[in-house]
Amino acid sequence: MSHAPELFHRPTLAERIAKQVLTVAVGSAASSGVFLAAPRRTGKSTFVREDLRPAFEHAGALVVYADLWANPTTDPGAVIVTAIRAALATRAGVVMRLAKASGLSKIAIGSAMNFDLDRVGVGKDVSLTDALVALSDETRQVIVLIIDEAQHAITTDAGIAALFALKAARDELNSTHHHGLRVVCTGSNRDKLAMLRNSKDQAFYGAPMVNFPMLGKDFIEWFCQKAELPFPLSPEKIWPLFVEAGYRPELLGSAADTLRFNFEVSAETGPDMFENEVRQLASEISQVQRKAIHSLTPIQQVVLRVMAVTGSNYAPFEASTMDLYRRGLQLAGQIEDEVRIDVPGVQQALLALQEKKLIWRAARGVYAIEEQIVADILAADGLLNGL
Repeated sequence: MSHAPELFHRPTLAERIAKQVLTVAVGSAASSGVFLAAPRRTGKSTFVREDLRPAFEHAGALVVYADLWANPTTDPGAVIVTAIRAALATRAGVVMRLAKASGLSKIAIGSAMNFDLDRVGVGKDVSLTDALVALSDETRQVIVLIIDEAQHAITTDAGIAALFALKAARDELNSTHHHGLRVVCTGSNRDKLAMLRNSKDQAFYGAPMVNFPMLGKDFIEWFCQKAELPFPLSPEKIWPLFVEAGYRPELLGSAADTLRFNFEVSAETGPDMFENEVRQLASEISQVQRKAIHSLTPIQQVVLRVMAVTGSNYAPFEASTMDLYRRGLQLAGQIEDEVRIDVPGVQQALLALQEKKLIWRAARGVYAIEEQIVADILAADGLLNGL
């Protein structure tokens, strides 16, 4: 008997995305890569693992999956390379090819097993292009590389190098000599994810960006049927509550868990208690962020506010941005003599905001707000008025 939690599946959506990625129409940029953006905790990663990956495999593709958020302390470039090495390791014929290509001219039985896959990677004896070509040619399959939370790749030099290595591999495998490579990148912040494809100096310039569809009313109907609470849930009432909670299924699940262990709940009181619990959980998440924002120093807060207003156009040290900082301080009733606005001060503020997980920095000095909820709280509290 399986004790794994039952999951809501979206096979139709997965099949549609897989078809669009694998079948490249004339003039389409899908072969350059596809970017799927959705806020964190809205079910994106579960969909990728449980629905999209099987859909690609059912369509005949070989899937390599790298989750850059699974271990934040590991360099994202290393995570990508490790995922590719793991795919290579399962196929002795591919390892044999790589062993020969790396200079082992006398291949005896078992020699391939002695080939160290650490020799595969960026700047290694065997490039990612050569490794993926060998994998595709041996399996005669399209390779789909899924990079979850792909925006983290541009936070380190090794991650950026891995992306450009994948670009070279993509260009080679998508030629008529091989079977194809598709790169699917997902991310929880559209602005951050866009940094991988918005400028000509990025590896996946011009690749299409898609807003990943949120869970819909069919999910709510499924949840209400499967919740197994001592009272019924009405999909008509839960749907607007779900939208209000930011389409986050974990809030519904947490509320249900709380009431499952409340032995005083009744069929009459249960529905209202459930709605109150969801709202309370959503409020608690916002309050944690709100406390962090209101505990900032004046210069840290004004830098965060200016970032929220300027968005992708944020340039921390330009003269116009410095003027915005000063204006923000004036609006907050701060005296400029007491809060000095200069480059070192802004640099220190940016570092502090990174440490507090309120902002994010790419390796090339580009900044973005970590999560949309931070900008939403600033707007709701009137901290963006007048900027």
